[in-house]
Amino acid sequence: MTTQYLFAGFGGQGILFAGKLLAYKGLTEDKQVSWLPSYGPEMRGGTANCSVIISDDPVGAPIVINPDVLIAMNLPSLDKYENDVVPGGKIIVDSSLIERKVERDDVEVIYIPATQMASDNGLDGLANMIICGKLMELQGEYTEETIEKALAKCISARHADLLDYNRKALALGRAF
Repeated sequence: MTTQYLFAGFGGQGILFAGKLLAYKGLTEDKQVSWLPSYGPEMRGGTANCSVIISDDPVGAPIVINPDVLIAMNLPSLDKYENDVVPGGKIIVDSSLIERKVERDDVEVIYIPATQMASDNGLDGLANMIICGKLMELQGEYTEETIEKALAKCISARHADLLDYNRKALALGRAF
């Protein structure tokens, strides 16, 4: 089984970090993984997207053209990638920042006000982790053990103080 994910938004939203967390989670489960970040030259405020492929078989190419799951964290990303999602796929939308509805009816759409939830819970900047929590719950892949291992790989010792905030954000997304 192979699942292709595309995380998209603007720089500073943690798009690349969210993709990295999912990729490391796949590695801890002995899956074949590809993680390919892409961002505009501006970084913060510029475009950012991240292709992640998690598979039981070796990954041939790291680029995701037709994702099974699209995570859109801003309107330009939804506009650009909505039609690329495979029929029957999923689109997760940060409804705090994107007011329009997905126009397709052949995909499952999840609207989650992640940015507002992060702000309301003192977790500014962790909307990405709220969405990751929801994503893993939807995919039936939310296990404390693998998430802890992935977080340990993604969060450096220098930023260990942020570990509990990330855990809380993941739990909020899972419960939404």
